[in-house]
Amino acid sequence: MLASTIDTNPHHPEADSAPSRSLSPSRTLIGKPPNHWLYSPDPPTFDLTRPSPPSFPIPSPSESITLQTTTARAIISPALTALLIIDMQNFFLSPALGRDPNGAGIKAADKLLSTAIPAARKAGIRIIWLNWGLTQGDIDTMPPSIIRAFGFEAAPTNHDSQKAHENENNTNKEEEEEEEEEDEDEKSSNPTPIPRNIHKGLGHPLGPIHLPNNNHQTIDGGRILMLSTWNASLPPSLHAAYLTGTTLPTTPDIQIPKTRQSGLSGAQTPCTNFLNQQGITTLLFAGVNTDQCVAGSLLDACHKGWDCVLLSDCCGTTSPGFAKEAVEWNCERGWGFVGCSEGLERGVEDMVGRRRGLSD
Repeated sequence: MLASTIDTNPHHPEADSAPSRSLSPSRTLIGKPPNHWLYSPDPPTFDLTRPSPPSFPIPSPSESITLQTTTARAIISPALTALLIIDMQNFFLSPALGRDPNGAGIKAADKLLSTAIPAARKAGIRIIWLNWGLTQGDIDTMPPSIIRAFGFEAAPTNHDSQKAHENENNTNKEEEEEEEEEDEDEKSSNPTPIPRNIHKGLGHPLGPIHLPNNNHQTIDGGRILMLSTWNASLPPSLHAAYLTGTTLPTTPDIQIPKTRQSGLSGAQTPCTNFLNQQGITTLLFAGVNTDQCVAGSLLDACHKGWDCVLLSDCCGTTSPGFAKEAVEWNCERGWGFVGCSEGLERGVEDMVGRRRGLSD
């Protein structure tokens, strides 16, 4: 990491009338342009707006957002920021699949709808819905470790189920002995036993799903986390928010599919390609589960040079509390910053208020 001290004489005139945004007599350059931050110690503030060298001008308070995080203030540019909402899908949230209607995921969704999404809209921050969306080709090449993590179930094949049923109802000892001999013959002809259990996780059909809050409607749940299925879709309230976002004249919402826990893994993904094309440098993270897909995506983003802010109250997990705490502890100390939806809302309101002041 490159760190050096630079003068702060170059500044925006608005800073003179904004003591809460004033910086110390010197700032520290962290990193090397164009991927760099500026740090001021009093109060501890990280400028993530990538101001241009050599003057590194202080960002205009009417064009940037100051977030109060758990460790320091972070100044971000709405034009360079995206809100990443990860895996807020029926499969993880719907009570029709036995998910807790008062669980952490639903509470995170409520915070998104009431606070974070409206604040992002007001600031002009792009919203990206990053969700599981698999094809058969993805299933065929999925690593076993990921397959195991998603609803692994060892179930007998139809052949074995039928055979078990026949044995259960067979009272003829002679027939049982004949079947045993057949099994021995099969074993001798196939020295390596053929697995007769099948996986019932990713890509497996859910079958009919009853929607209790929709006049007890029954729908096809689709194959687990496959593209264009009900279970991989956004729940109704979030889907409505997404549809509203797609109508925006600038920075409309976009849905991007992912095929791993992280949506930014590997050399490139549809998400990383889009972020690079749009010139996004700062990512606000929300979704489920905090310690799994959200943390995986955040860590990959950090390693690839994006600035990362975890909105903790807009994330949820079914894991034990210590798992969430570990993610937040590491994020605020090494991967980026930890904030909340109310902090984003306050920062946006302050920016918008300054814009009004300039226009009066």
